[in-house]
Formats: sequence, structure tokens, C-alpha cells
Amino acid sequence: MASGGVSVPSLWTEVNRCGQNGDFTRALKALTKILHENRDDVTALHCKIVCLVQNGSFKEALNVMNTHSKLLGSDVAFEKAYCEYRLNRVDSALKTIEAAPEQTDKLKELYGQVLYRLERYDDCKSVYTDLIRNSQDEYEEERKTNLAAVVASMSQWEEAPLEDLGLPESTYELCYNAACTLIGQGQLTEALNKLRQAEELCRVSLADDSDVTEEDIESELAVIHSQMAYIMQLQGRTDDALQLYNQVIKLKPSDVGLLAVTANNIITINKDQNVFDSKKKVKLTNAEGVEYKLAKKQLQAIDFNKALLAMYTNQADQCRKLSSSLQSQNPGHPRPVLIQVAQLCREKQHSRAIELLQQFSDQHPESASGIKLTMAQLYLIQGHVTKACDVLRSIEEFKHKSGMISALVTMYSHEEDIDSAIEIFKQAIEHYQSEQPGSAAHLALVREAANFKLKYGRKKEAISDLEQLWKQNTNDIHTLAQLISAYSLVDTDKAKSLSKHLPSADTMALNVDVDELENSHGANYVRKKAAKVTGENLPKEQIQGEIKKKKKKKRGKLPKNYDPTGTPDPERWMPMKERSYYRGKKKGKKKEQIGKGTQGAMAGASAELDASKTASSPPTSPRPGSASSSSTAAASNVVPPRQQKPAASGATRKKAPQKKKKGGKGGW
Repeated sequence: MASGGVSVPSLWTEVNRCGQNGDFTRALKALTKILHENRDDVTALHCKIVCLVQNGSFKEALNVMNTHSKLLGSDVAFEKAYCEYRLNRVDSALKTIEAAPEQTDKLKELYGQVLYRLERYDDCKSVYTDLIRNSQDEYEEERKTNLAAVVASMSQWEEAPLEDLGLPESTYELCYNAACTLIGQGQLTEALNKLRQAEELCRVSLADDSDVTEEDIESELAVIHSQMAYIMQLQGRTDDALQLYNQVIKLKPSDVGLLAVTANNIITINKDQNVFDSKKKVKLTNAEGVEYKLAKKQLQAIDFNKALLAMYTNQADQCRKLSSSLQSQNPGHPRPVLIQVAQLCREKQHSRAIELLQQFSDQHPESASGIKLTMAQLYLIQGHVTKACDVLRSIEEFKHKSGMISALVTMYSHEEDIDSAIEIFKQAIEHYQSEQPGSAAHLALVREAANFKLKYGRKKEAISDLEQLWKQNTNDIHTLAQLISAYSLVDTDKAKSLSKHLPSADTMALNVDVDELENSHGANYVRKKAAKVTGENLPKEQIQGEIKKKKKKKRGKLPKNYDPTGTPDPERWMPMKERSYYRGKKKGKKKEQIGKGTQGAMAGASAELDASKTASSPPTSPRPGSASSSSTAAASNVVPPRQQKPAASGATRKKAPQKKKKGGKGGW
């Protein structure tokens, strides 16, 4: 009998009923009473651990197992490993599973999850393949989904060749994982189509559930839309990608890993622009639990972008702190060092940046290729071309690449160091002679070396290259001509002997009919030949007329009313107003005719009406002894104002003061 008057069997009945109903909190109360009566009841302890796990109390369940480890033994190996896995103690969970005496199916399922979290994809793939082959239950589809996720991760993070496992694409989860696999293989267009198919399957599967709202469907589709945006970003469609990313952010999904990745990708699109928005988005990458949701390479990329954002926002100390932390976590990775160098260059400390690059290249020669390229670029910025060439020549990986040879020859030519440039050609030719003799790259390199030597007057040194090219193709007349030209300055006898290999003039001549070519439609100049005269000689003037023809005059246009029988007007070259028969324009008989002439001139009776002449004109009453016609004559002889002479001389008359012109020098 338990305390409170309730029997232990009745308590077990309560535990059984609560377990079937899913009421694990009430079951825990009954189990506590049972353990109060018998604290070493293994079954009660096991049931208590299960109830705690079902309620999410993983720490408490783990404490119970550790406290009664001797009593429980390996019976709770799965529960212990599961609690450690859920508490993100993945390494401990792995040890617990491997130490279990028997590998049950549920332990194998958990083992696959732990291996996936540890990014041991090959082992994880083997576990799920074995489970799918040897089990038949209602969880087969979930196992195939997990296996598809493993294959997608291998494609994206390990870049390993994949085999076709024949996985179906019947659900949107399987279809989504297949799209991720295609992304890892670089098949972006096919992956985007697959994601659209996954979106359609998701909508169809969730539309049947009446309890699912449109918001729930959009939340479930958030991961698909984010992956679509990622493909668009890789394709260069940044505007479309940014729109989808922001749509996912506005939904505020519960998956902190999805939010972190989406925010990070928005930051990469912003780059050094819109840094205020980037500073807001970077907070989403710092959410709790992000480190357990993402792969190591994803977390590494997010940390790199944080350091770059600190550099773009002029937070030099923060940038140095983040890059130093990244370098300690990834000692052989060149990117943290490059970020520190970029920050030093922004501070105009190029010498310190070169020292840092040199130090890293000495410590990690396996990752020194990109570092040395950056070092050469910094030397070029400072104007040290020769030092940049020395650094580039020390990169064994790119030493004989065509791009590197071209860059070195160009830089040495700029420095007028022709001997060093020829040495670069010599070393490269020797490398291809031993590795790929007679290949297209080898012959192209020999050709460039010969042209370079001929350009700078090194014909003697170009002979060996030209001979090598001619031996490869004895029909190459251009190379033979260059070789003869080079030998003509060194060995004339050799040049003469080689000239015998040139084709004859008849074979080199072009079979072209000159007359037909000159008379063709496209000829700019046509040579005219004088016609041959047969029989009696023509007069000299006629011969000259045939050889040299006068330029034909262009016939002028004739008037519309031209009469060829009439006599032309002799005054046709004179202006109309000056012709003898011009009578002026008749605008009206009664209309007053305004006289033409100087300003102010008047004639006839119009002068009598001029009020301005009243002061100087004679009085209206006639003077004694004068005739009436005298006044008319005086009026008709009035001199216009502008033709009148001044009353006083220029010396005695004062000039009126002139007004100053407005508008400066222009007079306006």
C-alpha cells in the first residue's frame, strides 16, 4: 500500500492509462509515488526516464540515468544516447551507441543521425542503406528521405562522385533533396525545375489537411524558396534572389538555421553597399542554436562575412579580432589572412600586409598559391615590378601556365628586361618539350617565343625556334620565310640553301585576270586603254579626242514657260526693280503711297501738313511783293533733316552727353 492509501497496482494502472493517452506529466506523478515505495524498481525508473524524454526534460532524464547507472546498466543505452544527442553532446552520444552491447534498429537509426551531425557522410550512407535493405515498416519513406539528404550533403560539401541509388521523388522532401544534389553538381537549371516540382508537391500534400492555413504552407515552403533564391543568386539574378530572400525573412520561420543562411546570403548580395541593412541581418546569424543546425562550411562562410562586414563598416578592431579568431580555428585557410591584408591595405600599410602574406606562405606552402598572387599584386601597386615577377615565378603550380607566361613576359618587357623574358620562354618550352612534345600548346609557345625574339631583333636566338616550327610543318611558307630572313644575318649560305625550299614564282603567283578584276563592279579605278587603229591613220586631233575626253557639262534647267522661238529678254540679268518696264506693285488706287527715300523726306502738299516745320516756316500771310507761287516753291525745296548742315561749327557747338550703354562689353 502506497502512502495516501493508494495501492501500487492501481498506480501502475494509472501509469498505463496516462501513457496511452499521452499524459506523461500525470504519469510522472504516479511513478514518483511508486518509486517512493521502492526506489530500486527498474521498471519504474525506466518509465520515468521515458516520460521525462517525452516531456523534453533531457537533462533531468540524463541525471536519473547517471544516478542509477549500475542498476539500469545497458537497458537504457538508447535513451541515454538520445538525450545526449538532443543536448548537442554528439560525441558523447556516439560513444554511448558504440558501447552498447546490442545494436538494435532504433540505435542504428540514432547512429545515422549522429553520424550525419558529425558530417561523416560515408559512414552515415552505409548505415541508412543497410536499414532500408533490412527493415520493412511504415518508416521506410523517412529513411529514404534521410539517405537523400546524406547524398545531397556529400554532393555539396565533399564534391565526391555520386552513384545513383534509385531513390524516388514521390514526396516534396525527396524532391527537395534531389534538387540539392543537382546544385552540388552544378546543374542549376535542372535544380530550379526540381525545386518548383517540390513546391507543387508540398502545396498538394498540405492542401488536403483542413487544419493547415496558408501561413503554415508558406512557412513550410520557406526552405524551398530560400534554395530557389540561392540558385538565382548563383545565376546572377540578384534582384529576384533578394526579393525571395526578403520574403523568407518576413515569414520569421522557427528554423534558426534557415534564417541564418538566408540573412548571410542577403549580406553577400549587399557587399559593401547597404551596410545598414547588412548590420541588421547579421544579428539573425547570431541566434542561439545556429551552430548545431548548420554544417561547418556554412558556419565558416558566415564568420568570414562577419569579418568582411566589419571591414566595410570601418570597424578595424572588430575586423582584426574576427579574422584572428578565424585564423586560429582554420590555421591553414588563406581567407582569414587575406581579410587581415585587405584591412591593412585600407589603412595604407602595404609593407606590413606583404610581410603578413610572406609569413603565411612560409608556414603553409600548400596554400601559398593564392597568397603569392596577392603579394605580387601588392608589389605592382607599389611599383616594384621586378619583385612581383620574382614572386610569380616562385609559384610552382602556375609556373608554366600560358596566362602566367604571358603576364611575366609582359612585365619584363615593360621593364625592358628582354633577357629575362626570353628565359621565361625557354623554361616553358623545355617543360612542354618533356611533358607534352608536339602538342598545340607547345607549338603555340614556340611560335610566340620566335615572334618575340624577332620583334626585339634577336634573330640569331629565334633560329632554333623557327627551325623547330618548320620541321613540324614543312609547308609553312611564312615560317620558312622568317627562318631565311634570320639566317641571312648569320649564315648566308644556309639562307641560300633554305631558299631552295621556297616554291617557284609561278606557283606562288595568283591566277587572276587583271582586266576582268579592273572592270568588275567593285573596282575603284579603271584603266582606259586607247583603241588600236587598223588601216589608215586617223587625224591627230581625233586621236587626242578619243584618248582624252572633255568633261561633259551638265544641262541646266529651263523655265516652265520657255519659248524656244522667241528672243530672250536682254534685261533678264537685272533685278526686277531696275528694269525699264517695272511699274511697281499696285496695292490700291486710293491708298496713300508712302514715299521711299531718306528718313524725314517729304514731297508736295504733305510738307504743308508737317507740324514740325511751323516754327521755321514763313508766316501764313503772304509778304508784300511775293507771289503765291513762292510759298509753294519754298515748300518744295525743303531739305530733309538728315541732309541739313548744322547751324554752328563743330568747334563752338557743344555735344550732348551720351548715355552709357548697358550690358557690359557686349553693348546690350
